[in-house]
Amino acid sequence: MSDTTLLSIEDLSIALPEGADRAFAIEDVSFKVHRNEIVCLVGESGSGKSMTAHAILRLLPDEVRISTGAVKFNDADIATADEARMRHLRGGEISMIFQEPLSALNPLTRVGQQIAESIITHTRPVPSRAVVDARVQELIGAVGLPDPAALARSYPFQLSGGQRQRIMIAMAMANNPALLLADEPTTALDVTTQKQILALVKRLQTERGMGVLLITHDFGVVADVADRVVVMRHGRVVEQGTVDEVLRHPKDDYTRSLIAAVPGARKLSSANRQIGTEPLLDAVGLSKTFVTSQGLFLPPRRTAAVRNISLSLKARETIAIVGESGSGKSTLGRMLMRLIEPDRGSVHFVGDDLLAQRGARLREMRRKIQIVFQDPFAALDPRQRVGDAIARGPMAHGASKAQAYVDARRLLACVGLTESAIDRYPHEFSGGQRQRICIARALALKPLVLVADEAVSALDVSVQSHILALLAELREEMNLAMIFITHDLRVAAEIADRIVVMRRGEIVEQGATQDIFDNPKDAYTRALLDAIPGRGMFAGPGARPVRAVVA
Repeated sequence: MSDTTLLSIEDLSIALPEGADRAFAIEDVSFKVHRNEIVCLVGESGSGKSMTAHAILRLLPDEVRISTGAVKFNDADIATADEARMRHLRGGEISMIFQEPLSALNPLTRVGQQIAESIITHTRPVPSRAVVDARVQELIGAVGLPDPAALARSYPFQLSGGQRQRIMIAMAMANNPALLLADEPTTALDVTTQKQILALVKRLQTERGMGVLLITHDFGVVADVADRVVVMRHGRVVEQGTVDEVLRHPKDDYTRSLIAAVPGARKLSSANRQIGTEPLLDAVGLSKTFVTSQGLFLPPRRTAAVRNISLSLKARETIAIVGESGSGKSTLGRMLMRLIEPDRGSVHFVGDDLLAQRGARLREMRRKIQIVFQDPFAALDPRQRVGDAIARGPMAHGASKAQAYVDARRLLACVGLTESAIDRYPHEFSGGQRQRICIARALALKPLVLVADEAVSALDVSVQSHILALLAELREEMNLAMIFITHDLRVAAEIADRIVVMRRGEIVEQGATQDIFDNPKDAYTRALLDAIPGRGMFAGPGARPVRAVVA
């Protein structure tokens, strides 16, 4: 690792406008990034890590400002540089990869043209079109995408999430930056795609000798790629050191809590819980094909989402359905609830044919199977008070308004929220609190089965840990059976009795959780296990040591 300092943040503070809940977004932050190293900036949402990255490029909102401190890049303070200097640095010597490439890319412009614009903006004299096109294709090939010429003509919506993130990396690499800022570049990706993107960033960093500041909330990612770690909380640095120092010998209580919250660090299943012997929910031969129009002159596109799947769930059992995006796991979960009608197959719930039910009988059966969706921001009506959201379901099934609200208050307490939450609106709560409200709403109807569709994937690891513990606790108290849909085997390891692995609409493997981890039989399952970030951070089969720092 080079001792040459590339970036030095010195006592940096960013002031918030009057009326904010605190005076500073970040306060007295100091750390360095050297050439040819990866520094991970770690913390929960609101810790100030993204604000710090935006301050480096002077991309702060108008209402906030750098009040004190310095941002030195190659020994020059760019916190006070003029706009002409910053335009030269942005996308030139300093590049940034954003969390959500679909938002960061222009949806109306082909991706090759967007990469070309970055090259033209920072190259003088302006190169010829042929030179630019050749460079664009070279960059697309360098980030591991096939057929660069054809892909350059694609629009962002035509690409997968992993492909879009690779395009963002190609754009960031266009002008051979010395420093790369990567703001949660893999948070929205499946674990196998995440592993590929992190490996790509590491390879490019090594080949080009860049400094990388990688922002993440996941210590599993830190364990895999970091040379040094900076931990932030409430706008302040609480700890920093080499990856080995911070992961193996954390000094701050907050750092220890983040490490303990990494999924897979514990098992939430209770040995005392008695799983039923007969199927509560039994599906046989389920299939679903979606047909989408391609216009007047092309035949419709047929996508087989689920193919001939059979699955059973026993009383008080928790099954995790695991797979990447597009594997069919969410479609399967919705068919088990009859939110989507299968093309073929049968679903029996408590002995009755769910697919044959109509009217009041169907509503009654649906009451017993409830779902918690991935995005609590979209799942709650922003115009509806929390109490109304929880009470509406029981009232629709005949409960009095008074009783429904008594139950709503009790459920809010069960999920760890105060009684005052009942009169507030969703926007007044954090993401984790909103997901607790969604859980309370689902439990208001006293279901026998709870389906959790990626219910923790959008949350910070510490919030994720609390929600998983809450679900495990409620499962015990209410004798719930659960279907937990996730792309993360770490989450499945914590909460599931049994794991079902799906790929391309089919079940490729299923078995007891420990058996899947100890002796995976399918190559795809082994690939998912191998892609778990920071797998050596928790005890268990196949654990690997924390990455060593090479000097």
